[in-house]
Amino acid sequence: MRKRRNHDAGFKARVALEAVKGERTVSELAAEHGVHPTMIHQWKKALLDGAADIFERGGRKPVAEVDEETVRSLHAKIGELAVANDFLSRKLKPWTGK
Repeated sequence: MRKRRNHDAGFKARVALEAVKGERTVSELAAEHGVHPTMIHQWKKALLDGAADIFERGGRKPVAEVDEETVRSLHAKIGELAVANDFLSRKLKPWTGK
C-alpha cells in the first residue's frame, strides 16, 4: 500500500489550471502527475469556486486583528492548565494493588 502524499498548493493550482484549460483529459493529467482523477476534479472545483474571492477582496487576504490583552490572558490560562495537568498526572498514578 502506498503512503499518503500531501501536495503543496502550487502543485494543486497548476494541475487544476491544466484541467480548466481542457487541452487534455482529466485521465491524461492524472496519469502524467500521478494523482487520482477524483482529486483533480476536486482541485478544479475548488479553483473555480474560489476564483471570485480573489477579485472581491482585491487579491489580498484580510489581516487578522490581534488583541494583545486576549493573547496574554490565553497564555496565562494555558500556564494554569499546564500546572494543573502536571499536578494531576503526578498524584493520580495507577493503583497496582501492592
